Amino acid sequence: MIGRIRLFPRSLPGQIALLVAVALFVAQAINFGFLVRERQNARFAQVIVPTVTRLIDAAERLGAPVNPRPDAPGMADRRGGHDGHEGRRQLRGRVDFGPANPIPAELTRRSDIERDFRRGLTDGGVAVGQVIAVVRPIDGSRPLLKRMDPARAERLRRMGAELMVAVELPGRGWLSLSSAWPRSERALIWQLLAQTLILYIVVLLPVLWAGHRIARPLRKLATAARDFHPGDGARPVEESGPSDVRAVIAAYNALSTRVTGMLDEKDRMLGAIGHDLRTPLAALRVRIESVEDEDDRARMADTIDEMNRTLDDILSLARLGRPSEPPTDVDLSALIDAVVEDFRDLGRDVTFEEAPRLRMHLRPALMRRAVRNLIENAVKYGGGAEVHLRPGDQRVAIEVCDRGPGIPPEKLEKVFDPFTRLEESRNRETGGAGLGLALARAIVRDASGEISLANREGGGLVATITLPRS
Repeated sequence: MIGRIRLFPRSLPGQIALLVAVALFVAQAINFGFLVRERQNARFAQVIVPTVTRLIDAAERLGAPVNPRPDAPGMADRRGGHDGHEGRRQLRGRVDFGPANPIPAELTRRSDIERDFRRGLTDGGVAVGQVIAVVRPIDGSRPLLKRMDPARAERLRRMGAELMVAVELPGRGWLSLSSAWPRSERALIWQLLAQTLILYIVVLLPVLWAGHRIARPLRKLATAARDFHPGDGARPVEESGPSDVRAVIAAYNALSTRVTGMLDEKDRMLGAIGHDLRTPLAALRVRIESVEDEDDRARMADTIDEMNRTLDDILSLARLGRPSEPPTDVDLSALIDAVVEDFRDLGRDVTFEEAPRLRMHLRPALMRRAVRNLIENAVKYGGGAEVHLRPGDQRVAIEVCDRGPGIPPEKLEKVFDPFTRLEESRNRETGGAGLGLALARAIVRDASGEISLANREGGGLVATITLPRS
Protein backbone atom coordinates (compact mmCIF):
# COMPACT_ATOMS: atom_id res chain seq x y z
CA MET A 1 0.00 0.00 0.00
CA ILE A 2 1.37 3.37 -0.98
CA GLY A 3 1.90 5.57 2.08
CA ARG A 4 0.53 9.01 2.34
CA ILE A 5 2.55 11.83 0.85
CA ARG A 6 3.36 14.28 3.60
CA LEU A 7 2.82 17.78 2.20
CA PHE A 8 3.54 19.65 5.42
CA PRO A 9 7.25 19.47 6.33
CA ARG A 10 8.15 18.15 9.78
CA SER A 11 11.52 19.85 10.20
CA LEU A 12 11.87 23.34 11.66
CA PRO A 13 13.68 24.81 8.60
CA GLY A 14 11.06 23.30 6.31
CA GLN A 15 8.16 24.75 8.30
CA ILE A 16 9.79 28.19 8.46
CA ALA A 17 10.50 28.11 4.70
CA LEU A 18 6.94 27.01 3.95
CA LEU A 19 5.52 29.79 6.12
CA VAL A 20 7.68 32.43 4.42
CA ALA A 21 6.87 31.03 0.96
CA VAL A 22 3.13 31.15 1.64
CA ALA A 23 3.44 34.69 3.02
CA LEU A 24 5.39 35.80 -0.06
CA PHE A 25 2.84 34.17 -2.34
CA VAL A 26 -0.08 35.90 -0.60
CA ALA A 27 1.75 39.23 -0.69
CA GLN A 28 2.50 38.81 -4.40
CA ALA A 29 -1.11 37.83 -5.10
CA ILE A 30 -2.32 40.99 -3.37
CA ASN A 31 0.28 43.01 -5.27
CA PHE A 32 -0.91 41.43 -8.51
CA GLY A 33 -4.49 42.44 -7.74
CA PHE A 34 -3.43 46.03 -7.13
CA LEU A 35 -1.33 46.10 -10.31
CA VAL A 36 -4.16 44.68 -12.42
CA ARG A 37 -6.51 47.27 -11.00
CA GLU A 38 -3.98 50.00 -11.73
CA ARG A 39 -3.48 48.75 -15.30
CA GLN A 40 -7.22 48.67 -15.81
CA ASN A 41 -7.48 52.26 -14.64
CA ALA A 42 -4.57 53.27 -16.88
CA ARG A 43 -6.14 51.44 -19.80
CA PHE A 44 -9.40 53.20 -19.17
CA ALA A 45 -7.65 56.56 -19.21
CA GLN A 46 -5.42 55.80 -22.23
CA VAL A 47 -7.78 53.85 -24.49
CA ILE A 48 -11.39 53.92 -23.37
CA VAL A 49 -11.64 57.63 -22.57
CA PRO A 50 -10.26 58.81 -25.95
CA THR A 51 -12.43 56.27 -27.76
CA VAL A 52 -15.54 57.39 -25.88
CA THR A 53 -14.65 61.00 -26.70
CA ARG A 54 -14.46 60.24 -30.43
CA LEU A 55 -17.76 58.36 -30.29
CA ILE A 56 -19.48 61.24 -28.47
CA ASP A 57 -18.01 63.68 -31.00
CA ALA A 58 -19.26 61.52 -33.89
CA ALA A 59 -22.74 61.23 -32.33
CA GLU A 60 -22.93 64.97 -31.88
CA ARG A 61 -21.88 65.56 -35.51
CA LEU A 62 -24.56 63.24 -36.77
CA GLY A 63 -27.21 65.24 -34.91
CA ALA A 64 -30.03 64.04 -37.18
CA PRO A 65 -30.69 60.78 -39.06
CA VAL A 66 -28.18 60.26 -41.81
CA ASN A 67 -28.77 58.19 -44.95
CA PRO A 68 -25.41 56.68 -45.74
CA ARG A 69 -24.37 56.32 -49.37
CA PRO A 70 -24.77 52.77 -50.63
CA ASP A 71 -21.42 52.91 -52.34
CA ALA A 72 -19.49 54.10 -49.21
CA PRO A 73 -16.76 51.60 -48.18
CA GLY A 74 -17.69 49.91 -44.88
CA MET A 75 -15.50 48.93 -41.98
CA ALA A 76 -16.24 45.25 -42.59
CA ASP A 77 -15.02 45.57 -46.13
CA ARG A 78 -11.80 47.14 -44.96
CA ARG A 79 -11.30 44.26 -42.55
CA GLY A 80 -11.66 41.59 -45.13
CA GLY A 81 -15.42 41.76 -45.88
CA HIS A 82 -18.55 40.93 -43.89
CA ASP A 83 -21.81 40.16 -45.73
CA GLY A 84 -24.84 42.28 -44.93
CA HIS A 85 -22.92 45.29 -43.61
CA GLU A 86 -22.76 47.38 -46.75
CA GLY A 87 -23.71 51.02 -46.69
CA ARG A 88 -21.29 52.26 -44.02
CA ARG A 89 -19.37 55.51 -44.17
CA GLN A 90 -16.45 56.85 -42.18
CA LEU A 91 -16.86 59.91 -40.01
CA ARG A 92 -14.21 62.15 -38.59
CA GLY A 93 -11.76 60.51 -36.13
CA ARG A 94 -11.86 57.06 -37.83
CA VAL A 95 -15.40 56.44 -36.58
CA ASP A 96 -17.65 54.46 -38.95
CA PHE A 97 -21.39 54.86 -39.15
CA GLY A 98 -23.76 52.35 -40.66
CA PRO A 99 -27.21 50.81 -40.40
CA ALA A 100 -26.10 47.52 -38.71
CA ASN A 101 -23.64 46.12 -36.17
CA PRO A 102 -20.39 45.45 -38.05
CA ILE A 103 -18.80 43.20 -35.37
CA PRO A 104 -19.02 39.46 -36.17
CA ALA A 105 -21.31 37.65 -33.73
CA GLU A 106 -18.85 34.79 -33.16
CA LEU A 107 -16.35 37.04 -31.36
CA THR A 108 -16.40 36.96 -27.55
CA ARG A 109 -17.83 40.08 -26.01
CA ARG A 110 -16.20 41.92 -23.11
CA SER A 111 -18.90 42.93 -20.69
CA ASP A 112 -16.51 44.91 -18.48
CA ILE A 113 -15.40 47.12 -21.38
CA GLU A 114 -19.01 47.48 -22.58
CA ARG A 115 -19.98 48.67 -19.11
CA ASP A 116 -17.24 51.32 -19.14
CA PHE A 117 -18.28 52.55 -22.61
CA ARG A 118 -21.94 52.73 -21.67
CA ARG A 119 -21.12 54.72 -18.54
CA GLY A 120 -18.86 57.12 -20.48
CA LEU A 121 -21.41 57.68 -23.25
CA THR A 122 -24.22 58.19 -20.77
CA ASP A 123 -22.13 60.71 -18.84
CA GLY A 124 -21.50 62.49 -22.17
CA GLY A 125 -25.24 62.86 -22.79
CA VAL A 126 -25.49 60.34 -25.62
CA ALA A 127 -28.52 58.06 -25.59
CA VAL A 128 -27.38 54.62 -26.70
CA GLY A 129 -28.98 51.24 -27.18
CA GLN A 130 -26.69 48.25 -27.43
CA VAL A 131 -22.98 48.55 -26.76
CA ILE A 132 -20.79 45.77 -28.13
CA ALA A 133 -17.07 45.52 -27.42
CA VAL A 134 -14.65 42.75 -28.35
CA VAL A 135 -10.87 42.36 -28.11
CA ARG A 136 -9.14 40.18 -30.65
CA PRO A 137 -5.49 39.48 -31.47
CA ILE A 138 -3.83 41.41 -34.25
CA ASP A 139 -3.26 39.35 -37.39
CA GLY A 140 -0.10 40.73 -38.97
CA SER A 141 -1.08 39.46 -42.42
CA ARG A 142 -4.35 41.40 -42.62
CA PRO A 143 -4.56 43.67 -45.69
CA LEU A 144 -5.94 46.44 -43.50
CA LEU A 145 -2.58 46.87 -41.77
CA LYS A 146 -0.90 47.35 -45.14
CA ARG A 147 -3.32 50.12 -46.12
CA MET A 148 -3.15 51.73 -42.66
CA ASP A 149 -0.82 54.50 -41.62
CA PRO A 150 2.55 52.76 -40.91
CA ALA A 151 2.90 54.33 -37.45
CA ARG A 152 -0.55 53.21 -36.41
CA ALA A 153 -0.03 49.75 -37.90
CA GLU A 154 3.22 49.35 -35.98
CA ARG A 155 1.50 50.51 -32.78
CA LEU A 156 -1.21 47.91 -33.30
CA ARG A 157 1.34 45.16 -33.82
CA ARG A 158 3.22 46.23 -30.71
CA MET A 159 0.06 46.37 -28.63
CA GLY A 160 -0.79 42.86 -29.75
CA ALA A 161 -4.60 43.25 -29.72
CA GLU A 162 -7.37 45.31 -31.27
CA LEU A 163 -10.41 46.76 -29.52
CA MET A 164 -13.57 46.82 -31.64
CA VAL A 165 -16.56 48.83 -30.37
CA ALA A 166 -20.02 49.20 -31.88
CA VAL A 167 -22.60 51.56 -30.33
CA GLU A 168 -26.25 51.61 -31.33
CA LEU A 169 -27.87 55.03 -31.71
CA PRO A 170 -31.56 54.12 -31.41
CA GLY A 171 -33.46 54.94 -34.60
CA ARG A 172 -30.38 56.14 -36.47
CA GLY A 173 -27.77 53.38 -36.84
CA TRP A 174 -24.49 52.11 -35.42
CA LEU A 175 -21.26 53.90 -34.65
CA SER A 176 -18.16 51.68 -34.74
CA LEU A 177 -14.53 52.19 -34.00
CA SER A 178 -11.36 50.13 -33.71
CA SER A 179 -8.33 50.98 -31.61
CA ALA A 180 -5.14 49.40 -30.33
CA TRP A 181 -5.58 47.44 -27.10
CA PRO A 182 -2.61 46.69 -24.85
CA ARG A 183 -2.47 43.06 -23.73
CA SER A 184 -0.71 43.91 -20.52
CA GLU A 185 -2.03 41.10 -18.29
CA ARG A 186 0.16 38.42 -19.82
CA ALA A 187 3.30 40.53 -19.57
CA LEU A 188 2.29 41.52 -16.07
CA ILE A 189 1.91 37.87 -15.05
CA TRP A 190 5.36 36.97 -16.36
CA GLN A 191 6.82 40.03 -14.68
CA LEU A 192 5.23 39.09 -11.39
CA LEU A 193 6.38 35.47 -11.69
CA ALA A 194 9.93 36.67 -12.24
CA GLN A 195 9.67 38.99 -9.23
CA THR A 196 8.29 36.16 -7.08
CA LEU A 197 11.11 33.83 -8.15
CA ILE A 198 13.70 36.48 -7.30
CA LEU A 199 12.03 37.09 -3.93
CA TYR A 200 12.03 33.37 -3.19
CA ILE A 201 15.74 33.16 -3.99
CA VAL A 202 16.63 36.31 -2.06
CA VAL A 203 14.42 35.59 0.97
CA LEU A 204 14.12 31.80 1.23
CA LEU A 205 17.83 31.01 0.99
CA PRO A 206 18.68 33.15 4.08
CA VAL A 207 15.61 31.76 5.85
CA LEU A 208 16.69 28.19 5.15
CA TRP A 209 20.21 29.01 6.32
CA ALA A 210 18.87 30.55 9.54
CA GLY A 211 16.52 27.60 10.06
CA HIS A 212 19.36 25.09 9.70
CA ARG A 213 21.49 27.18 12.03
CA ILE A 214 18.75 26.94 14.65
CA ALA A 215 17.87 23.30 13.96
CA ARG A 216 21.44 21.91 14.01
CA PRO A 217 22.04 22.44 17.76
CA LEU A 218 18.47 21.36 18.47
CA ARG A 219 19.10 18.07 16.64
CA LYS A 220 22.27 17.57 18.67
CA LEU A 221 20.28 18.25 21.84
CA ALA A 222 17.58 15.76 20.82
CA THR A 223 20.21 13.10 20.07
CA ALA A 224 21.93 13.71 23.42
CA ALA A 225 18.61 13.51 25.29
CA ARG A 226 17.62 10.32 23.46
CA ASP A 227 20.98 8.64 24.14
CA PHE A 228 21.32 9.95 27.69
CA HIS A 229 22.49 7.33 30.18
CA PRO A 230 23.50 8.57 33.62
CA GLY A 231 27.11 8.00 34.42
CA ASP A 232 28.18 7.06 30.89
CA GLY A 233 30.70 9.90 30.84
CA ALA A 234 29.16 11.67 27.84
CA ARG A 235 30.39 15.21 27.24
CA PRO A 236 27.96 18.11 27.68
CA VAL A 237 26.19 19.27 24.55
CA GLU A 238 27.98 22.17 22.88
CA GLU A 239 26.09 25.43 23.40
CA SER A 240 25.64 26.97 19.96
CA GLY A 241 23.00 28.74 17.91
CA PRO A 242 20.81 31.69 18.92
CA SER A 243 20.69 32.78 22.55
CA ASP A 244 17.36 31.05 23.22
CA VAL A 245 18.67 27.74 21.86
CA ARG A 246 21.90 28.11 23.86
CA ALA A 247 19.81 28.69 27.00
CA VAL A 248 17.86 25.45 26.36
CA ILE A 249 21.09 23.47 25.83
CA ALA A 250 22.62 24.95 28.99
CA ALA A 251 19.50 23.99 30.97
CA TYR A 252 19.73 20.43 29.60
CA ASN A 253 23.41 20.15 30.52
CA ALA A 254 22.67 21.35 34.05
CA LEU A 255 19.73 18.94 34.31
CA SER A 256 21.78 15.96 33.15
CA THR A 257 24.45 16.83 35.70
CA ARG A 258 21.87 16.98 38.48
CA VAL A 259 20.29 13.69 37.41
CA THR A 260 23.67 11.96 37.35
CA GLY A 261 24.46 13.37 40.80
CA MET A 262 21.13 12.22 42.20
CA LEU A 263 21.62 8.71 40.79
CA ASP A 264 25.13 8.57 42.24
CA GLU A 265 23.69 9.51 45.61
CA LYS A 266 20.96 6.88 45.19
CA ASP A 267 23.55 4.18 44.42
CA ARG A 268 25.53 5.10 47.49
CA MET A 269 22.37 4.99 49.59
CA LEU A 270 21.33 1.61 48.17
CA GLY A 271 24.80 0.22 48.83
CA ALA A 272 24.57 1.39 52.44
CA ILE A 273 21.06 -0.07 52.80
CA GLY A 274 22.15 -3.40 51.33
CA HIS A 275 25.14 -3.54 53.65
CA ASP A 276 23.12 -2.54 56.72
CA LEU A 277 20.43 -5.15 56.01
CA ARG A 278 22.66 -8.01 55.01
CA THR A 279 24.76 -7.69 58.19
CA PRO A 280 21.87 -8.39 60.63
CA LEU A 281 20.51 -11.08 58.28
CA ALA A 282 23.88 -12.80 58.36
CA ALA A 283 23.91 -12.50 62.17
CA LEU A 284 20.44 -14.07 62.34
CA ARG A 285 21.59 -16.85 60.06
CA VAL A 286 24.35 -17.65 62.55
CA ARG A 287 22.09 -17.43 65.60
CA ILE A 288 19.43 -19.80 64.26
CA GLU A 289 22.00 -22.56 64.42
CA SER A 290 21.45 -22.54 68.18
CA VAL A 291 17.74 -23.34 67.75
CA GLU A 292 17.23 -26.93 68.83
CA ASP A 293 13.99 -27.63 66.93
CA GLU A 294 15.06 -28.65 63.45
CA ASP A 295 11.71 -27.65 61.85
CA ASP A 296 11.82 -24.19 63.42
CA ARG A 297 15.43 -23.77 62.38
CA ALA A 298 14.60 -24.74 58.76
CA ARG A 299 11.66 -22.30 58.62
CA MET A 300 13.85 -19.51 60.02
CA ALA A 301 16.54 -20.25 57.48
CA ASP A 302 13.95 -20.20 54.67
CA THR A 303 12.67 -16.83 55.91
CA ILE A 304 16.17 -15.35 55.95
CA ASP A 305 16.88 -16.73 52.48
CA GLU A 306 13.61 -15.24 51.22
CA MET A 307 14.53 -11.86 52.72
CA ASN A 308 17.95 -12.01 51.05
CA ARG A 309 16.38 -12.81 47.66
CA THR A 310 13.84 -10.03 48.05
CA LEU A 311 16.62 -7.61 49.00
CA ASP A 312 18.62 -8.68 45.93
CA ASP A 313 15.60 -8.11 43.66
CA ILE A 314 14.89 -4.68 45.13
CA LEU A 315 18.50 -3.57 44.80
CA SER A 316 18.78 -4.98 41.26
CA LEU A 317 15.57 -3.25 40.17
CA ALA A 318 16.65 0.06 41.70
CA ARG A 319 20.11 -0.09 40.12
CA LEU A 320 19.00 -1.27 36.69
CA GLY A 321 19.15 2.23 35.20
CA ARG A 322 22.91 2.24 35.77
CA PRO A 323 24.13 -1.35 35.38
CA SER A 324 27.79 -1.93 36.09
CA GLU A 325 28.00 -4.72 33.51
CA PRO A 326 28.93 -3.49 30.00
CA PRO A 327 27.22 -5.01 26.93
CA THR A 328 29.25 -7.73 25.21
CA ASP A 329 28.81 -10.13 22.30
CA VAL A 330 27.39 -13.39 23.62
CA ASP A 331 25.89 -16.56 22.17
CA LEU A 332 22.22 -16.24 23.16
CA SER A 333 21.55 -19.93 22.56
CA ALA A 334 24.40 -20.95 24.90
CA LEU A 335 23.25 -18.42 27.52
CA ILE A 336 19.73 -19.89 27.59
CA ASP A 337 21.05 -23.45 27.63
CA ALA A 338 23.24 -22.63 30.67
CA VAL A 339 20.21 -21.29 32.58
CA VAL A 340 18.16 -24.36 31.66
CA GLU A 341 20.98 -26.67 32.82
CA ASP A 342 20.97 -24.96 36.23
CA PHE A 343 17.31 -25.89 36.67
CA ARG A 344 17.92 -29.41 35.44
CA ASP A 345 20.66 -29.82 38.03
CA LEU A 346 18.05 -28.96 40.65
CA GLY A 347 15.76 -31.67 39.30
CA ARG A 348 13.30 -29.32 37.62
CA ASP A 349 11.35 -30.32 34.51
CA VAL A 350 12.76 -27.74 32.09
CA THR A 351 13.45 -28.44 28.42
CA PHE A 352 15.18 -26.36 25.79
CA GLU A 353 14.73 -26.93 22.09
CA GLU A 354 18.20 -26.84 20.59
CA ALA A 355 18.77 -23.74 18.48
CA PRO A 356 21.61 -22.55 16.23
CA ARG A 357 24.28 -20.22 17.58
CA LEU A 358 23.13 -16.63 17.66
CA ARG A 359 25.46 -13.73 18.45
CA MET A 360 23.81 -10.88 20.35
CA HIS A 361 25.19 -7.68 21.90
CA LEU A 362 23.77 -7.45 25.42
CA ARG A 363 24.51 -7.64 29.14
CA PRO A 364 24.75 -11.41 29.72
CA ALA A 365 24.32 -11.51 33.51
CA LEU A 366 21.18 -9.36 33.42
CA MET A 367 19.65 -11.25 30.48
CA ARG A 368 20.42 -14.54 32.24
CA ARG A 369 18.52 -13.26 35.26
CA ALA A 370 15.52 -12.21 33.17
CA VAL A 371 15.29 -15.67 31.56
CA ARG A 372 15.77 -17.33 34.97
CA ASN A 373 12.89 -15.31 36.48
CA LEU A 374 10.53 -16.42 33.70
CA ILE A 375 11.55 -20.07 34.06
CA GLU A 376 11.15 -19.87 37.87
CA ASN A 377 7.58 -18.64 37.44
CA ALA A 378 6.84 -21.42 34.93
CA VAL A 379 8.25 -24.07 37.27
CA LYS A 380 6.50 -22.59 40.30
CA TYR A 381 3.02 -22.31 38.78
CA GLY A 382 3.14 -24.92 35.97
CA GLY A 383 5.47 -27.59 37.36
CA GLY A 384 7.85 -27.25 34.42
CA ALA A 385 8.87 -25.13 31.48
CA GLU A 386 9.49 -25.43 27.74
CA VAL A 387 12.00 -22.91 26.40
CA HIS A 388 12.30 -22.01 22.70
CA LEU A 389 14.62 -19.65 20.84
CA ARG A 390 13.09 -18.35 17.60
CA PRO A 391 15.43 -16.17 15.52
CA GLY A 392 14.03 -13.83 12.85
CA ASP A 393 15.41 -11.41 10.29
CA GLN A 394 14.88 -8.32 12.44
CA ARG A 395 14.08 -9.64 15.92
CA VAL A 396 14.71 -12.64 18.16
CA ALA A 397 12.08 -14.24 20.40
CA ILE A 398 12.69 -16.27 23.57
CA GLU A 399 9.56 -18.22 24.60
CA VAL A 400 9.05 -19.76 28.04
CA CYS A 401 5.92 -21.95 28.06
CA ASP A 402 4.17 -23.79 30.86
CA ARG A 403 0.99 -25.76 31.48
CA GLY A 404 -0.09 -23.95 34.63
CA PRO A 405 -3.40 -22.24 35.38
CA GLY A 406 -2.60 -19.20 33.20
CA ILE A 407 -3.50 -15.60 34.03
CA PRO A 408 -6.86 -13.84 33.60
CA PRO A 409 -6.67 -11.67 30.45
CA GLU A 410 -7.40 -8.48 32.35
CA LYS A 411 -4.38 -9.08 34.60
CA LEU A 412 -1.79 -9.99 31.97
CA GLU A 413 -0.32 -6.48 32.10
CA LYS A 414 -0.87 -5.79 35.79
CA VAL A 415 1.42 -8.64 36.91
CA PHE A 416 4.43 -6.63 35.63
CA ASP A 417 3.87 -4.02 38.35
CA PRO A 418 6.31 -4.35 41.29
CA PHE A 419 5.02 -6.21 44.35
CA THR A 420 1.99 -7.51 42.43
CA ARG A 421 0.96 -11.13 43.00
CA LEU A 422 -2.08 -12.96 41.70
CA GLU A 423 -1.99 -15.16 44.79
CA GLU A 424 -2.69 -12.70 47.62
CA SER A 425 -2.02 -14.95 50.61
CA ARG A 426 1.68 -13.96 50.62
CA ASN A 427 2.49 -17.61 51.25
CA ARG A 428 6.16 -18.17 50.52
CA GLU A 429 5.33 -21.55 49.08
CA THR A 430 3.22 -19.99 46.28
CA GLY A 431 5.34 -17.01 45.28
CA GLY A 432 7.84 -14.38 46.27
CA ALA A 433 7.54 -10.64 46.70
CA GLY A 434 6.16 -9.97 43.21
CA LEU A 435 9.32 -8.49 41.74
CA GLY A 436 10.38 -11.20 39.28
CA LEU A 437 8.36 -10.06 36.26
CA ALA A 438 8.97 -6.37 36.99
CA LEU A 439 12.72 -7.00 37.09
CA ALA A 440 12.60 -9.14 33.93
CA ARG A 441 10.72 -6.43 31.99
CA ALA A 442 13.14 -3.73 33.18
CA ILE A 443 16.12 -5.84 32.04
CA VAL A 444 14.58 -6.58 28.64
CA ARG A 445 13.63 -2.95 28.02
CA ASP A 446 17.15 -1.89 28.96
CA ALA A 447 18.23 -4.10 26.04
CA SER A 448 15.75 -2.26 23.74
CA GLY A 449 13.42 -5.25 23.75
CA GLU A 450 9.98 -6.08 25.08
CA ILE A 451 8.38 -8.83 27.13
CA SER A 452 4.79 -10.01 26.94
CA LEU A 453 2.52 -12.67 28.41
CA ALA A 454 -0.22 -14.65 26.66
CA ASN A 455 -2.42 -17.52 27.69
CA ARG A 456 -1.57 -20.74 25.91
CA GLU A 457 -4.01 -22.82 23.92
CA GLY A 458 -4.91 -25.88 25.92
CA GLY A 459 -4.00 -24.19 29.21
CA GLY A 460 -0.89 -22.54 30.52
CA LEU A 461 1.08 -19.40 29.81
CA VAL A 462 3.63 -18.21 27.22
CA ALA A 463 6.11 -15.56 28.30
CA THR A 464 7.93 -14.05 25.28
CA ILE A 465 11.07 -11.92 25.31
CA THR A 466 11.55 -10.08 22.01
CA LEU A 467 14.97 -8.56 21.28
CA PRO A 468 16.22 -6.62 18.22
CA ARG A 469 18.92 -8.25 16.11
CA SER A 470 22.26 -6.50 16.52
